[in-house]
Amino acid sequence: MTHTDAGAALDPAHPVRVPTPTSAAGLTASEVAERVARGEVNDVPVRSSRSLTDIVRANVFTRFNAIIGVLWVIMFFVAPIQDSLFGFVILANTGIGIIQEWRAKKTLDSLALIGEVRPTVRRDGEATEVSTSELVLDDLIEIGPGDKVVVDGVCVEADGLEIDESLLTGEADPVVKHPGDQVMSGSFVVAGGGAFQATRVGREAYAAQLAEEASRFTLVHSELRSGISTILKYVTWMMVPTAVGLVVSQLVVKDNDFKDSVARTVGGIVPMVPEGLVLLTSVAFAIGVIRLGRKQCLVQELPAIEGLARVDTVCLDKTGTLTEGGMDVTELRPLDGHDESYVRQVLGALGESDPRPNASLRAIIDAYPDSEEWRCVESLPFSSARKYSGASFSEGNGEASTWLLGAPDVLLADDDPALAETDRLNEQGLRVLLLARAARELDDPDPTRDAKPAALVVLEQRLRPDAADTLRYFAEQDVHAKVISGDNAVSVGAVADKLGLSGTVVDARRLPADKDGMAASLDEGTVFGRVTPQQKRDMVGALQSRGHTVAMTGDGVNDVLALKDADIGVAMGSGSEATRAVAQIVLLNNSFATLPSVVAEGRRVIGNITRVATLFLVKTVYSVLLAVLVVCSQVEYPFLPRHLTLLSTLTIGVPAFFLALAPNTERAQPHFVRRVMRYAIPGGVVAAAATFTTYLVARSYYSGTDALDAETSAATLTLFLVSMWVLAIIARPYTWWRVALVAAMGFGFLLVLVVPWLQEFFALKLVGMTMPWVAVGIAAVAAATLEVLWRWVGRRFPA
Repeated sequence: MTHTDAGAALDPAHPVRVPTPTSAAGLTASEVAERVARGEVNDVPVRSSRSLTDIVRANVFTRFNAIIGVLWVIMFFVAPIQDSLFGFVILANTGIGIIQEWRAKKTLDSLALIGEVRPTVRRDGEATEVSTSELVLDDLIEIGPGDKVVVDGVCVEADGLEIDESLLTGEADPVVKHPGDQVMSGSFVVAGGGAFQATRVGREAYAAQLAEEASRFTLVHSELRSGISTILKYVTWMMVPTAVGLVVSQLVVKDNDFKDSVARTVGGIVPMVPEGLVLLTSVAFAIGVIRLGRKQCLVQELPAIEGLARVDTVCLDKTGTLTEGGMDVTELRPLDGHDESYVRQVLGALGESDPRPNASLRAIIDAYPDSEEWRCVESLPFSSARKYSGASFSEGNGEASTWLLGAPDVLLADDDPALAETDRLNEQGLRVLLLARAARELDDPDPTRDAKPAALVVLEQRLRPDAADTLRYFAEQDVHAKVISGDNAVSVGAVADKLGLSGTVVDARRLPADKDGMAASLDEGTVFGRVTPQQKRDMVGALQSRGHTVAMTGDGVNDVLALKDADIGVAMGSGSEATRAVAQIVLLNNSFATLPSVVAEGRRVIGNITRVATLFLVKTVYSVLLAVLVVCSQVEYPFLPRHLTLLSTLTIGVPAFFLALAPNTERAQPHFVRRVMRYAIPGGVVAAAATFTTYLVARSYYSGTDALDAETSAATLTLFLVSMWVLAIIARPYTWWRVALVAAMGFGFLLVLVVPWLQEFFALKLVGMTMPWVAVGIAAVAAATLEVLWRWVGRRFPA
């Protein structure tokens, strides 16, 4: 089966439509209007983020909100308003989550509009850019290197047109297209140019959802969120039987006042729910999106923030990443006695022969204007796989000639003396192209054979002023940088050296073909030159096979396959449409210096959520254990909802919000659930044991009608102090604001204990001197135990 046959067979349910013949001028305005009226438009909805309805639904209609909502309604009928405070807290938290995600949505929508693909269509004889949603059936769409095919069609013009369909078929080799061949949406142009007529638009187009999926704001498929979902699933399993036992214990076994029993039952169930954890995760991610949006960084998939935080290897494409797109011709060196003025004419004619010149050819066009006496007969566009371009001319004197322009080490034999001069120039960080006169036609299987060198064109690349600082940042953060380029290895190595990135320079043509051998070479090398697009993809896979989390940056079509396979793909805003479509992160300002901000944001989110998740789950563990102890001991539950609302606010809710937004440069580690639970379980066990011990001691100490309030106050004091110690551990390493945060929470609890109306409101009043000090002593023992356990767990179960 030919490539064209394979493409046609991609969607057998829809046969190829034979288009209505369209003139080279494209559709007229009236023809466009007719198709719009008939609904023949490319109306596939492209969303950059969830709708407001989706955001509200995701934040409001949750399993735990339903549980707490029912308990809240019950509390309205059986207890004072202060025992219903937990419901108002949930309302406020949910409102904050909706507002933050809405702000993130607006940021993403505005950035997506900036980075939107705008194909060029021919209408009324003029080429104009339109949005993808404005395309209509039978539109004549122009395409060139780097352009993504956004709808299905049939090729009507082709000038060396080569299209990569690997994202659809899995075949890596570009497909040469001729007039009449099918063109599939989701593919992209790697060389040449042409035009195709749209035959399927909107939802009928094959791979029409590719652009939508590539730019959709998602909140799923991340280790962090899936880990939290796993934790919540186990919490639900533990919570249901425990809550049932608590209800039976408080309402049936104990002969208490009904309303008081209900209130204490609810007080035991509510803290089992880590309701703020999911909310805080969404808020932290949303704020991260907003922060990056202010730096013109479009996060097309939310988990990309998390993914880049876990990256330990970043593969950098030299052109467009370490260097700016533009180049300047600094020298022309004729070879083998060629006349310099004649060589200038050849270069000018080559520049004119390519309608879509790359950066190197643009520099040549600027330096050597076209001679009108030369007429291009045939052209071969530049391809990153070939490493050269070519054209055949009819010169002014009627003589015919064929010329090639490309990499000297590809066009010349290994023993050619011109290569020695090329190497010397490459060592200075200069880019060198060889102009050679071909002895064969361009359609020959090997047009480079027997080519005669005519001149060396020396180009100087413009280094990005921020590249050195960015590479230094990665080195400081223990992220290994690998420069992977299609250019000459020595030249790329010189550029990297100028930017302070030293290491072994490797010619990719000598890399082992097997994955293990390639992975070993990648571990040893730093700079790789003469890398083909397929090799870039293989190199990413080889690094991943060694357990590395790989980010790939790029802006050209030769980077698409590697960007797609990398854990995180980062594209420049000025890059090709294809790279922007497959990348998870797009740097709209084309600044490589933005990348550290993305890494830092990801580390801040992941590291801090791991911290605060421990706080939430310590509360869940001690709440479940306290309920179990109460059921087994057949005693009253020690707390009312107001007590646990106060404790949760001071030891978890308020500090977690600040800790979740604090700076954090630690590289994100895998196994989120294990990392969180290894501290949450011992912390919760110690807190529950200490609190219940104080409660039992207080029950034997106090007597009388007000004994239960005194027992509750003593137990609350112990639980607060132990929870504060957990917070103090989580807040490390200390800074002035972290110390102030912990101190402020302690001061808040002290106010409740000393202000009479707050004592009454929260039903907290310490009775006597002996029992409160016993409560403090038990808490001190628990704190010391926590310190020992925390250090032991850190050594016994390292991350």
